[in-house]
Amino acid sequence: MILETTFETAGGSVQLVDFLALEDPTEGRAPRAVRPNEVVARMVRGLNGRVRMSMHFEPRFAYGDVTPWIRRVGSAVEAIGGPDALSLTSSVPLSIKDGCVCCSFTAEESGTIWFLATYRPSYIGSLGPMREPLEGETLLRQTERFWREWCGLCTYRGERRNDLMRSLLTLKALTYSPTGGVVAAPTTSLPDSLGGIRNWDCRYCWLRDATFVLDTFLEQGYREEAREWRDWLTRAVAGHPRDLQTMYGLMGERSLTELEAPWLDGYRSSRPVRIGNAAHSQFQLGAYGDVMDCFHSARGAGIGTSRDKWELDRRMVDFVCENWRKPDEGIWEMRSNPRNLVHSKVMAWVAIDRGVKAIKSFGLPGPLEKWRSTRDQIKWQVLTMGVNKSRGCFKRAYDDDELDGSLLMLPQVGFISAHDPLMSSTVEAIQSDLMEGGMVLRYRTEHVDDGLPPGEGAFLMCSFWLVNCLVLMDRPSEAGELLDDLLKRRNDLGLMAEQCSVSDGRLLGNFPQASSHVALVNSIMALERAGESRTIRRDA
Repeated sequence: MILETTFETAGGSVQLVDFLALEDPTEGRAPRAVRPNEVVARMVRGLNGRVRMSMHFEPRFAYGDVTPWIRRVGSAVEAIGGPDALSLTSSVPLSIKDGCVCCSFTAEESGTIWFLATYRPSYIGSLGPMREPLEGETLLRQTERFWREWCGLCTYRGERRNDLMRSLLTLKALTYSPTGGVVAAPTTSLPDSLGGIRNWDCRYCWLRDATFVLDTFLEQGYREEAREWRDWLTRAVAGHPRDLQTMYGLMGERSLTELEAPWLDGYRSSRPVRIGNAAHSQFQLGAYGDVMDCFHSARGAGIGTSRDKWELDRRMVDFVCENWRKPDEGIWEMRSNPRNLVHSKVMAWVAIDRGVKAIKSFGLPGPLEKWRSTRDQIKWQVLTMGVNKSRGCFKRAYDDDELDGSLLMLPQVGFISAHDPLMSSTVEAIQSDLMEGGMVLRYRTEHVDDGLPPGEGAFLMCSFWLVNCLVLMDRPSEAGELLDDLLKRRNDLGLMAEQCSVSDGRLLGNFPQASSHVALVNSIMALERAGESRTIRRDA
């Protein structure tokens, strides 16, 4: 996670090296323990010739609404606004003019110039000795050592290791070290469609990603990351099952009130810019399946919840047994009327199924026969009311014959075999109706009332789900071709957003998106196991 950018000019070339400084993983401490120095560092390195350069530093706080007070503190400058403060030190002289910190300098061959920006709460007078530019080299060595040692823990050695490793690094960088929470994306309001209003705040932890993230870390040898994520999940969802949310803050916060920032134009004039996410208050049946599935995976890996925490699981399954018939907003967080969505009902089945397996496999106490009966009722209802009889495939909702990309999850959670004619027909229907430009749409926004104007890109996560389904259907060659094509959708740094434009290949939505990178890793591993007896079904 160190960025190098090289600029070529007529007079020479220069390289910028940018990174968030991390402490050195010294002997006796696990390299997983991320301890940022609260310093963003930039090194300007002259490669050849002489390149004239200038630097401008104009920070804004509170989403651009607060212009800070800038003052000189010794050889450094400091910007203060409300609760926030940034200090900037440099190995070249800095000047303040009209509220801007600036400097001009010449980068020469083999020369280096450092800029260090350090954050602190403004009410704390000092975090200790101010970082000096000469420390830059030390910070760079420590940060590089941390990331190299962390990469060395990965157990995968296949042909797509570089692709997989870039996504793992991204997931680690999206993890809030003090709590273990994995943020969906570090950005807000990057649009699903340029100029549109499908702009959301993704700086939270989604339960939808829970099992995917846990399984990904576990399989690649990052057991402690998996444990910390499981512990975050346990703390976040603690309480009465009726209060379960689809997402939480990085520290488990529940109040994520959605506001708009009218003073901001948005990316490429895509308004509104949103702070917070109103979907946190929606009722989502699928979230219960996500949580129970995650705990099931954790138990199977030997990092299971203790018997006292089993009471939380048990109450959650009981809640699903009592409420599975209710319509909900679903995995895509519809802003229209709740529906009886097939994916949601299947995830309710998953919640109860994992509870049944906990009793049978781990000897935990619970009403086994009641849960089995309810699980069977849900499956019967889905197979009766969730099928488009004329096409012989699943449909998105009981009262809606449209297709949905989330249906690709049904064989992966163990609800139905990928070889079942009903599932085979569903995959074929999705390939026919929801694929554009080699990618899968989550649904046709022009045909589905989700409470918003139509128009968005293809969902990369759904596209990787199709790869997994093709593997389960014993079509690895086709799956491999699709995976290789999807890997080309990443940017030059190997990063992916939530969506991709089917018309011009532009990445859309918040960036980088954890769900896309988790799905990429899972698809690589699904293909890796294609010729083995192991399964990629999550209920194994």
